[in-house]
Amino acid sequence: MTGLAPLATDAPSQAQTRTLHAADRRVILFYSSVMILIIAFVSPTGLSVIPLSFVLKNKLHLSANGVATFALLSGIPWYVSFAFGTVRDFWNPFGLGDRGYFILFGLAASLFLCAFAFAPVSEAMLFAASILSSIAFILLFAAWNGLGSTLGREHAMSGQLSAVWNIAATAALVIGLAAGGVLSDRLETMSAAGAVRTLFLILAAFMALIAVLGLWQPRAVFAGLNGESREHRHFAADLLRLVRHWPIYPALIIWLLWNFSPATQTVLQYYLSNTLHASDAQWGAYNAIASLSFVPTYVLFGFLSPRYSLKRLLWWGTLIGIPQVIPLLFVHSANGVLFAAVLIGLMGGVCTAAYFDLIIRACPKGLEGTLMMLSWSLYALAGNMGNWWGTDLYDHHGGFFACVVATTIVYALILPTLLLVPNRLIATADGENVPA
Repeated sequence: MTGLAPLATDAPSQAQTRTLHAADRRVILFYSSVMILIIAFVSPTGLSVIPLSFVLKNKLHLSANGVATFALLSGIPWYVSFAFGTVRDFWNPFGLGDRGYFILFGLAASLFLCAFAFAPVSEAMLFAASILSSIAFILLFAAWNGLGSTLGREHAMSGQLSAVWNIAATAALVIGLAAGGVLSDRLETMSAAGAVRTLFLILAAFMALIAVLGLWQPRAVFAGLNGESREHRHFAADLLRLVRHWPIYPALIIWLLWNFSPATQTVLQYYLSNTLHASDAQWGAYNAIASLSFVPTYVLFGFLSPRYSLKRLLWWGTLIGIPQVIPLLFVHSANGVLFAAVLIGLMGGVCTAAYFDLIIRACPKGLEGTLMMLSWSLYALAGNMGNWWGTDLYDHHGGFFACVVATTIVYALILPTLLLVPNRLIATADGENVPA
C-alpha cells in the first residue's frame, strides 16, 4: 500500500489553493446549485424514472425481474462512464471547457429524445432511446462533475460543495419524483405511444435548457479554469498516475457498498404496489419524502464540516447509516412506509455527504472528470446489481425481509473499509488544506 502513495502534486497544498473572497464563494455555490438542480431533475433517476418503470410494467407488462433487467442493461453506458470522464479531462470542445460539453451534449440529448418520441413504442425502442440519450447526458454530466470537483479541491471547499451538491440534487429529485408520480398517473390514461411521446418531449425541453445554460460564464467560477490546458498531456502517464493514487480505492469501495441496496428500488416498488396496494403517486411520494428527508442532515453536514475533521464525520455518519432500511420492516401499510421514508432520509444524509466529500478530496489533479465519473459508474453498477439481486431474493429467497437484511449487512462492511482511508486525507476540516 505504501508503494502506491500518491504524488505530492495530487493534493492541494497551501500554494495550490486559491484565495477566494466570500462573494466569489457565494457565486460558486449559487452557480453549482442551479446547474445541479437542472441536471439532477432531468437525470435518469429524476423525473423519468417512475413514468418509465410504470410504462414497462403496465403498458408492456414486464415482470419485476424484467423491469430490473431492463434497468440493468440500459445502465450499460453508466458502467463505463469513467471513460466519458476521461474524455472530459482530455478534450476541450469549441475551446469552451466544460461549458462546451453543456452546449453540445445538452443539445444532442434533446435531439435524440425528440426523434424517439415519434418512433413506434416497443421494449427495444425504449432500450435504444435510453442508451443513446444516456451517452449524451453522461458527457455533459461528466463536465459538471469535473468542474465541481475541481472547484471543491482548488478552493478547499469540498465539504461545503458536497453539502450544496447533495441538497440541490435532492431538491431536484424530490420535485422530479413527485412530479414523476403524478405524471405517471396521467400517462396511465394514454396509449403507450402517447405516454412515451409526452414523457420524451418533456425531457427534451429540459435537455435543451442545459444547452442554453452552457452560455452562462460567471467569472468567479471559470476564472483560471478555462485556461487550464487539456492538450499536450500524456494519456498513458496520466492513467498510470490515477492507478497509483491509493486514496481513490477505499473511497470508491465505500461508495460502491453504500449504493448496493437490494431493498430500496424495484423490490420496494413491487412490495408497495402488490402487497400494500399503493398507487403510482404513493410510490412517487415515498421516493420524494425519503429524498427530502436527507436535506436536514445534508445541512447538518455543511454546518459540521468546517468544525470537525472529515474522519469524525465519516465514522459518525456510517454508524448512523448502517441500520437505515430496518424501519421498513415495521410498517404494514402504504402510509406507514411514507413515515419510514423520513427516518431513512435522516439516517443517510451525513454519511452520504461525507462519502462524497471523500471522493472529491481523493481526486488526482487534472483527472477530476475521470475519477468522479468512475464513482458514478460504480453508483450505477452497484445500484442496478443490487436491484437485480434484490428481485431474485424477493421472488425466491425470503421476500422483502431477506432484502432488508442483505442491505444492512452490506452497509456494515463500510466500517472496516474506513480503516483503509489515508489519515492525511481526512484529518482536516473543510477549509483547511489537506497535507501534501
